[in-house]
Amino acid sequence: MYTTRMSDSQSVFELTRATVVRGGAKVFCEFDWTVREGEAWAVTGPTGSGKTALAEALLGRHPLNGGELHWPLFERLRAGGRKIDYPSQVVAHVTFREDSRLFSYAGRYYQQRFEFSDSETPLSLEQFLRTGTSASGTELAAVCARFGIADLLPQPFMTLSNGQTRRSRLARAMLSKPEVLVLDDPFIGLDATARADLAALLHELVNDRKRLVLICREDMVPGWITNVLRLGGEGEPTRLTPFPRKEGGTDPNAADTKQSSAVLSPSPLRGGVGEGLQAATPVIELRNVTVAHAGHTILDRVSWTVRAGERWAVLGPNGSGKTTLLSLLCGDHPQAYSNDIQLFGRRRGTGETIWDVKRNVGLLSPEFHLYFTEPLTADRATATGFFDAVADHDTTPEQNARVGELFAAFGITHLAGRAFKALSTGEQRLVLLARALVKRPPLVILDEPFQGLDATATARGRLWLETEIGPDQTLLFVTHELSELPGTVNQTLRLQKGRVV
Repeated sequence: MYTTRMSDSQSVFELTRATVVRGGAKVFCEFDWTVREGEAWAVTGPTGSGKTALAEALLGRHPLNGGELHWPLFERLRAGGRKIDYPSQVVAHVTFREDSRLFSYAGRYYQQRFEFSDSETPLSLEQFLRTGTSASGTELAAVCARFGIADLLPQPFMTLSNGQTRRSRLARAMLSKPEVLVLDDPFIGLDATARADLAALLHELVNDRKRLVLICREDMVPGWITNVLRLGGEGEPTRLTPFPRKEGGTDPNAADTKQSSAVLSPSPLRGGVGEGLQAATPVIELRNVTVAHAGHTILDRVSWTVRAGERWAVLGPNGSGKTTLLSLLCGDHPQAYSNDIQLFGRRRGTGETIWDVKRNVGLLSPEFHLYFTEPLTADRATATGFFDAVADHDTTPEQNARVGELFAAFGITHLAGRAFKALSTGEQRLVLLARALVKRPPLVILDEPFQGLDATATARGRLWLETEIGPDQTLLFVTHELSELPGTVNQTLRLQKGRVV
């Protein structure tokens, strides 16, 4: 093993000849890894390489099928009087897919995010943060301010956006004052400013000698990381590699002012499909749409027309209203009925059902991903897209062939018969991307579809969208990364604090 800095030779944990099996396949075999005091590690690797399984093994949630895990840190803490029976007592693993004992998405349905009423007293963000911690009011206020969620404290936790939920889980982990913090892809789902701010905060923690293991994409490894563990994909070796600090170098999570300027530009991003379609039939028509809750305006007089066959980028920072806007278009938000919204030539509230709307829409979003908790295999999970539901249904040979076609295109044929819940987050995202596309819907809404995917999987998905989306299909693509946009996207809607800019 090669390390670039060792301010303290004491080990935090030691994995020796460790073997982990997931879904009948070995994730890694006879694997050695030692993390020492004073080191800051990043764990990277392609989609499905076992990054999350490794983190779960460290916490004892995923049993080793061979080898040993030793925690010298626990012995030192016990010698100081701490009572430690399980790693989870002092190791915080923050992952967006986790189901907290306090709040679980299982047994809930996606529309509940928008259908709650004040009388139901749903779990607020403040309650989520306070439960299970002994933090004082001052500590809570300081952490919330640092993570930019102070104004969200009264809001129901289940209604938070993707980026807001990530920051809230990180804040809750910090309030528990863990000895070791394991962060699973904390940067994805955040806009450039939020990523830079989070990277700076994590750097402060490392400088304060907090023990940190960061699981992230290789292109998002911060410049202050001292060591990198790269997990190989199928047939690739696992490698321990140095990541030396570069004084004056570029941090991939620093604020990108050049990109910010490009995002703010109202001009079309690219030429291509969609040009010359101004005479096409409107698919979406919004006129002065306003959505508010508990005195807070989420969308403010938004007007927007989208025509059949157009390719749109929907951009904006975290909390700008993108998720709420999309919920209106998918039939999920009840305030659609109190606004002037026409979908596929019909105004909402004139007798159509939510299923009439969903029949024409294929959706993938980080929020929907959380609510997909059905005990299905990967191929059956994708097949639910034919029925606009999450429960399994009988399918025709033609429908099964369509599922197989998409699995082959996305390179996940080998996942077809595996349990959806046993897949990595990135593998699940590919399965749900196929689900959104499987029925060839007239309107495709993809909210950060490549979140959690490696560069190869992202490029494969991007190419498919460029070449296989039909000329009569309309695409709305939400992202914080302009490089993810399909080359056929040629129109832009940007939101800022609920308004179109």
